Amino acid sequence: MPLTVMEVLNETAKRYEFRTAMCVKRNGQWQSTTWGEYREQARLVARALIALGTKAGQGVAIIGFNSPEWLLADVGAIFAGAVPAGIYTTSSHEQCQYIASHCDAAVAFVENETHAAKFLQIRDQLPELKAIVQLLGEPKDSSVLSWKDFLSKGKDISENDLESRITAQKEDDVCTLIYTSGTTGNPKGVMISHKNLVWTSDKIVKLVNFTAEDSGISYLPLSHIAEQVLSIHGPMRAGACIWFAESIESLPDNLREVRPTFFFGVPRVWEKMQAKIAAAGAKNPPLRKKIAAWARKQGLAGGKAEQKGLSKGLGYTIANKLVFSAVRERIGLDRARFMGTGAAPISLDTLEFFLSLGIRITEVYGMSECTGPGTVSLPERYRTGKAGFILPGTELKIAEDGEILMRGPHVFKGYFKNPEATKETIDEEGWLHSGDVGEVDTEGFLKITDRKKDLIITAGGENIAPQVLEGELKSISPIAQAVVLGDRKKYLTALLTLDPERLPQIASQIGSPAQDVKTAATCPTLRRYLEEKIEGMNGRLARVQTIKKFEIIPGEFTIDGGELTPTMKVKRKVVNQKYSAEIEKLYAE
Repeated sequence: MPLTVMEVLNETAKRYEFRTAMCVKRNGQWQSTTWGEYREQARLVARALIALGTKAGQGVAIIGFNSPEWLLADVGAIFAGAVPAGIYTTSSHEQCQYIASHCDAAVAFVENETHAAKFLQIRDQLPELKAIVQLLGEPKDSSVLSWKDFLSKGKDISENDLESRITAQKEDDVCTLIYTSGTTGNPKGVMISHKNLVWTSDKIVKLVNFTAEDSGISYLPLSHIAEQVLSIHGPMRAGACIWFAESIESLPDNLREVRPTFFFGVPRVWEKMQAKIAAAGAKNPPLRKKIAAWARKQGLAGGKAEQKGLSKGLGYTIANKLVFSAVRERIGLDRARFMGTGAAPISLDTLEFFLSLGIRITEVYGMSECTGPGTVSLPERYRTGKAGFILPGTELKIAEDGEILMRGPHVFKGYFKNPEATKETIDEEGWLHSGDVGEVDTEGFLKITDRKKDLIITAGGENIAPQVLEGELKSISPIAQAVVLGDRKKYLTALLTLDPERLPQIASQIGSPAQDVKTAATCPTLRRYLEEKIEGMNGRLARVQTIKKFEIIPGEFTIDGGELTPTMKVKRKVVNQKYSAEIEKLYAE
C-alpha cells in the first residue's frame, strides 16, 4: 500500500492515466480531467508554490466552492511539502485572518473576487503571505494572481527541485490541517498525517468496494474532513470520478444529470429532499396516494426485514417496480449503491421515510480528529437509527461516563500549536476522547445519544440528552429544527422552526390559514396542532424529559444567521444569546 498522498496519486495516475478523474460544468458544458492530467497539474501547482517562496511545512489557505482548482491547490500544496488549510466560504475576513495567520499561510487560494476582497482587507495582518491566487475568473485587483499566471510560475522550478520536496516527506508527517468549525470559540487546527489519510481512505475504499467505475458528486464544504475523504482521497485511491455540483442550489438538477453511484448528504440535505418528495406526493390524485401509501408500508417492512437477514418479500418487489424505482430516478439516485449520512444527528423519521421508499441511508459516525469515520454502515450491514460498526483495524470503547473513545491509525497527530488541547483530547494510552456520548449494542452497532458538553442538567439534578428529544420533535411535521432548553431550570422547553416545504400541506390538512413560516408562527390553529403532537410525544417519555412549553421561531436556523456551523450543527450558545427574549418568555412564571 502507498505510504503518502503523492504515492497514491502517482499509482492511480499510472494505472488509470486516461480515465476521467474530475468533471466540472463550465459555460453549460461538462469538462473532464484525466488522472494523468490531474497528476501533472498537481505537480505544476506544487512547483508554482515553491517558486513563490512557500516553505516545507508552511500553510496554504484555500477558500471557495468545490472545483477542480480547489482539489489541485490542496493536493499541489501537499506535493510541495506545504500544509493546506481549507476555510469555509461563509467565513468573515476576521475568521480568514485567524486561520491564515494561525497556519502561517504563504499563499491564499480564493475562488473569486468576493473571497479575494476578504484577503485584500487583511493582507497587512499576514506577514507570511506572499500571494493571493484567484482560482476562477480574472482578478480585478492587480496584486491578485490569476490561476493561469500562478501556474506559469511553476515553469521556473525544475522537476528535480519538486522531487526533493516529495521524497523528504514521511508517512507520519502532517500534510493537511482541518480547522474545526466549532460551536464555540476559535477553531482548532486538526493535524492530519499522510498515514491518517492514506490508511483511512484505503480502508473505506475496500469496505465499500469503490472502484474506478464509481462516481460521486462533490458539493459539501471541502474544508471539512468528510468531503476531503469523499472527493479527494477516497476517489484518488479507487480511481473513481468526481463531478462537481454547480452550486448547492443546483444540486438537485446536477444529481439527475450525474446519477452518481455513491452519495453522501448531511441530515439537512436529506431533510430538504424528504420535504420536496412529500410535497410532490401530496399533489397526487387519490388513487396514486393510496398506491404510494401501500408501497411505503411495504418498503419500511422490507427494509426492516432485510436488516434481520430476512426476505423483503413479494410486496416489496412489486412496490419497487411501481413506485421506488421511479422516485429514485426522479431524484437522480437510481444508480446509487451507497448513500450515507453523518456530520450531525439525523432524525429517525427521515431515515424511515427514505427506507420506506427503498432508499437505504447508512449512517457514519466520526470527527475530524479521526480523519472522518470512526464507525461505518454498509448497504449489506446497517441498522436504521444506529451509527454503524467500528472501522476495522481500529478500537472503540465506551468510558464509564458514557463517552466514546477511539484508537487506531486514523487518530490525528494533535492540534496545531495547541499542546494543551491535544492532551485533553488524546490521553496517555492513545485514546481519542470524542466528547460524544453513546452505547454499543450486542451486534456491535453504535448509537449516539448526545454530546457530552450538551447534556442538560435540570434544577432537579437530572441529566437530559437534548439530541434524543430534538430528534423526536423533528419527526413531527412540519417541524424543521428544534433546540431543547432547560439547563438549571425546573422543566424543559424548546425553540422550533418550521419547514416551508411541508408547511402548506399540514396547514391545509388542519384548517390553518398559514401559508408561510412567518404567519404560521402566530397561528393558533397550528399551535394547537403542535401542542397535541408534542403532548403525544411526551406520553412516551419519562416525566423529566417532557417538553412543557415551546416557542415557534418565524424563520430558520442558518449558517448565515449564525445559529449553525458550516456542517449544520447547532451553535447552542448563539441560539441562547440570539433568542434570549423568547427563552425568557418560556420560563416566565
